[in-house]
Amino acid sequence: MLFLGVHHIAIICSDYKISKHFYTEILGFKVIRESYRETRKSYKLDLQVTDQTQIELFSFDSPPKRLSAPEGCGLRHLAFRVDNIDLVVNHLRKNEIVCEPIRIDEYTGRRYTFFSDPDKLPLELYEEKLY
Repeated sequence: MLFLGVHHIAIICSDYKISKHFYTEILGFKVIRESYRETRKSYKLDLQVTDQTQIELFSFDSPPKRLSAPEGCGLRHLAFRVDNIDLVVNHLRKNEIVCEPIRIDEYTGRRYTFFSDPDKLPLELYEEKLY
């Protein structure tokens, strides 16, 4: 096997303070380390998603907007595995995060939904258990 898994996902945000709050306080990801890189005038925040996966949250001065509608080429969305999608959706809604209606994947039979981060990056919740 060539690959062991995904180590990290890098995300560039437009407002570091808002995105840091979203990923740490609302989504609940633990901060591994935070550093300010003076030469780039940029923050880098490493977040623990699982034992094997991290998110690197970057801030840069005036990053270009993300293409999303119609969808552009490249990374489409980031999906998080969850045990109980209803619990997570309720938590997000209590934090004023809009979620699409929960759907069932026609191929796997699993439930999923989408929501967005503060920069409109599409994020997916994908429930592990079958119905």
